[in-house]
Amino acid sequence: MTQTIDDAPGLSAAEVAERVADGRVNRSTDASSRSVWSILRANVLTLFNAIVITAFAFLFLLGRWQDALFGFAAIANAIIGVVQEYRAKRSLDRLALLHAPKARVRRDGVEDEIPMQDVVLDDLLIVRSGDQVTADAEVLDAVRLEADESLLTGESEPIDKGAGDRLLSGSIVVGGEGIARVTAVGADAFAAKLTAEAKRFSLVKSELRSSIDRILRWITWGIGPIALIVVNANMQAAGGWEEAFRSGAWDEAATASIAAVIAMIPLGLVLMTSIAFAVGAVKLGAHNVLVQELPAVEGLARVDVICLDKTGTITSGEVRFDAAHPIGHDQPDGWRHVLAWNGRVPDANATARCLADEFTELPHLEPVSRIEFSSARKWSAASFRGHAQGTWVLGAPEFVLAGRTPADEPALAQASELAATGRRTLLLAWSPGVVVDEAALAEASGIAPGEASEASEASDEARLPSDLRPVALLTFREVVRPDAKATMSYFAKEGISVRIISGDNPLTVAAVAREVGIDAGDGYDARTLPTDVAELAEVLEQHHVFGRVTPSQKREMVRALKSNGHTVAMTGDGVNDALAIKDADMGIAMESGSAATKAVSRIVLLDSKFSHMPGVVAEGRRVIANIERVSMLFLSKTSYAVAMSLLFGILLWPFPLLPRQLSITDGLTIGIPAFLLALLPNTRRYIPGFLQRSLSFAIPAGLVVALSIAYVSGHARAIDASESQVQTASMVTLACIGLWILVVLSRPFTWIKAAVVAAMVAGLVLVLIVPIAIEFLALELPDIDTVIDMAIVVPIAIIALEALGFWHRRRFGTASEIAEPERARLPRRA
Repeated sequence: MTQTIDDAPGLSAAEVAERVADGRVNRSTDASSRSVWSILRANVLTLFNAIVITAFAFLFLLGRWQDALFGFAAIANAIIGVVQEYRAKRSLDRLALLHAPKARVRRDGVEDEIPMQDVVLDDLLIVRSGDQVTADAEVLDAVRLEADESLLTGESEPIDKGAGDRLLSGSIVVGGEGIARVTAVGADAFAAKLTAEAKRFSLVKSELRSSIDRILRWITWGIGPIALIVVNANMQAAGGWEEAFRSGAWDEAATASIAAVIAMIPLGLVLMTSIAFAVGAVKLGAHNVLVQELPAVEGLARVDVICLDKTGTITSGEVRFDAAHPIGHDQPDGWRHVLAWNGRVPDANATARCLADEFTELPHLEPVSRIEFSSARKWSAASFRGHAQGTWVLGAPEFVLAGRTPADEPALAQASELAATGRRTLLLAWSPGVVVDEAALAEASGIAPGEASEASEASDEARLPSDLRPVALLTFREVVRPDAKATMSYFAKEGISVRIISGDNPLTVAAVAREVGIDAGDGYDARTLPTDVAELAEVLEQHHVFGRVTPSQKREMVRALKSNGHTVAMTGDGVNDALAIKDADMGIAMESGSAATKAVSRIVLLDSKFSHMPGVVAEGRRVIANIERVSMLFLSKTSYAVAMSLLFGILLWPFPLLPRQLSITDGLTIGIPAFLLALLPNTRRYIPGFLQRSLSFAIPAGLVVALSIAYVSGHARAIDASESQVQTASMVTLACIGLWILVVLSRPFTWIKAAVVAAMVAGLVLVLIVPIAIEFLALELPDIDTVIDMAIVVPIAIIALEALGFWHRRRFGTASEIAEPERARLPRRA
């Protein structure tokens, strides 16, 4: 070895300055995930906001502030959208895999601590147990150096690092010490590349939001031509364009036209959806579930496949002793005491420490020689004199009995059988001789103490006693979370298929999966997975439990499931999970996980309890089912507004309602009840096709409203009723029919829904009898003929709506019924 920890000089001050000047320094110039300007532009500078704000300003200029109430809904929509996306941006901008504020380097022969961003290419990093590696580096020298790369690569066991090995930025040194030369800094480092890819901005996929956006796009194409038709009709009704401008009647025509245009935009639906998401997020927050993006509440209702790791979700990550299985009938004296000693030795790993709970008798044992456990060797050894005399080796059976003899075959076969049950298996073996420890080996070989570990690794098999005798097999179990089985049962009952994706042995993963009720078989070894997406998707449909999965395979598995039409949720806690979580439709992170994983996830389980997931799914289903119900109210309004605009425009009739009258009827028949209905319990299982179901009711209902108002207002004008009487008759007709639409959509009735409807009817009565409301709304009592028309038209409309509601329930099902064709398309159970 050319350099050791003691004599490596490192870079000089001049060499450091040269690298800083060249930009070869550990600073990343990643741009923000999304600029504030782009967020404002997307949520404020939209066509509909332009239409609404223009109409809002125009009415104020005309002095018609009473008719400009609709503008506040647009303002609320914009604010909610900006805040929501800015929160997502901040989470991404704070994304950082490296938390170490200082790096330990050697420069000009002197060890110093510097800010991690000041590390330069070719610096010599000094790393010790507990350090986080701040830049990619190549190990020059090491003494028992072990690195935990689980957050980066998914490898659950610490990895021994020797000269020539690579240290990844973001990994944690869990043992020993070493010196390494920096090979990549800044944006070229491993952690920075993961960070940059994870920072790509994306909003969660939302069927509600995409469906509403689609409706808005349709209205965008139609609003211009329809507006021209409406304006022309109102101007013609005012005596023609020239006469309207000459007489000043154009302002009334403009106000009526604005009423028609604004009525076509379902502003309340966008606002109500945002409010429902926000309320759902607040409710989940009370149960230690952080929703980082509001539509994620809906997203979980649509999930039909959830991918999860075994550790941290099904199991707690804790290992417990299971049983000792003595081999043969003649065990050497003291083997139980040796196990007790192994469980209490200061450098015992997590598995060995479990022995202390079972083996409690601990006579005074002092090893005369010892070889510590190494993740490369997979075993440790200690020699004693007196009680428990001889050498005792504890480790993985296939490594302890590496030079197997025919006499060892039964022990190895029994170990394989135990491992197949999902239990971690260790072997205790004994030899009458004394093992040569690392210090003695180094002295005998003339090797420097700092290089002893390297020599020991090269001589593992040679230093194992040749006459080892198997004494006992020891089994350990990962602790299955007590609520895991109930959680998996809930997913199966609700038609959500589970894929367990783990880096552990497939047999072990499958055994744990069977404990929680998942039909796992023997598990699928991911090392044999196909690389073709279609073939991979087919394997994922047929198998549910996978072992030996690499981080890149996790991402490909998510993509393959999505390509097969699934809505996929992915859980995880390590940086190695971050990209798979980001590519999933719904990313779920544990609070105990890495900052990167939490930043790119949509939902964070703040107490890391996966048992919250059924409640999260149920809340998502409540939100989406209720929003579907209220969307039919809002889209019915859009439907009748478009139909009335076209019908009255073609007939060259003035629009029969003022904006303020529309605002009041909207509030009583749609806005207020929709807000209350959106918060009620609802357990309906999510079924794709939200937009089709909503429009199949809203369009016919809108036509019923439009035709009813056209008849009432048309006949009133034919008998020379005043414009105020026409508007009053139209408003009352609209309110009555709108309230019955509310009745139809509120079924099945509960006392809460009945109370909401009753309150809205009472509100309508108050509006029609309170003097200040009559004056504000410019109402005038219609004549008897018009009242008779209303008394005939409203019941006919109610009968038509009842028929429509009956057909819609038969076609698409109620909250408690799902039509068989729809049920057949639900996801298969795990």
